[in-house]
Amino acid sequence: MGQDDRVNDRVPDESTNEPLIQAAAEAAEAAHEEIADDPASMRAHYRAEGLDEGDVAAHPMEQFSRWFKQAAQAAVHGFVHEPNAMVVSTADAEGRPSSRTVLLKGYDDQGFVFYTNYDSRKALELARNPYISLLFPWHPMARQVIVTGTARRTGRDETAAYFRTRPHGSQLGAWASTQSKVIPSRTELDVLYAELSTRYPEGERVPVPPHWGGFRIAPQTVEFWQGRENRLHDRLRYVAEPDGSWRIERLSP
Repeated sequence: MGQDDRVNDRVPDESTNEPLIQAAAEAAEAAHEEIADDPASMRAHYRAEGLDEGDVAAHPMEQFSRWFKQAAQAAVHGFVHEPNAMVVSTADAEGRPSSRTVLLKGYDDQGFVFYTNYDSRKALELARNPYISLLFPWHPMARQVIVTGTARRTGRDETAAYFRTRPHGSQLGAWASTQSKVIPSRTELDVLYAELSTRYPEGERVPVPPHWGGFRIAPQTVEFWQGRENRLHDRLRYVAEPDGSWRIERLSP
């Protein structure tokens, strides 16, 4: 799941949303009602409450913050694993897509932030084609958030500030990994990491790799998907308007 397995730095609300936790528990139980090796026979029965236009925030990032904090609460209770994990999809210059799971490391009114090796496949694709999609798959809560937008690099000061918060081993890993490149063996990676550990022992300041940094995703659409009974799911999509406002539209399931 990328080079950094730290949990998201944002602290969830202290209060617990008990109905939401119960819904997550029921969804998790329903997902195991049918165990088989035939995908067509596997189905979960969603029992969550609906998603109404009158109850959501005017700005998608505020609505995302509400849902993310609830997902973090569910994670504390063991129903959601790594709520900041998201599927990042990019495409090359010819339009051929690729996807991988990375960890969200920040969000604000300007969008979503993650960090990576700038020589990785996703970063090279974004350099040629900045359009990107993010998917937060909070399945135990019968929820998804789907984002489309454009990516740009974060500034070096912002990258350095985040890099300093990473565990020492993760800092060394950013140097050791030539992400997405073919390597002869695991041994080569381990040897390089050992050499870095000797050069920069615990407590020694590790420089920020010049080939490593963040991307901020400026959203153009943000869809909030809530599972409902009979596959009649609720889907509310925020669409950015030219004047900076957001339009909310309901999509058929």
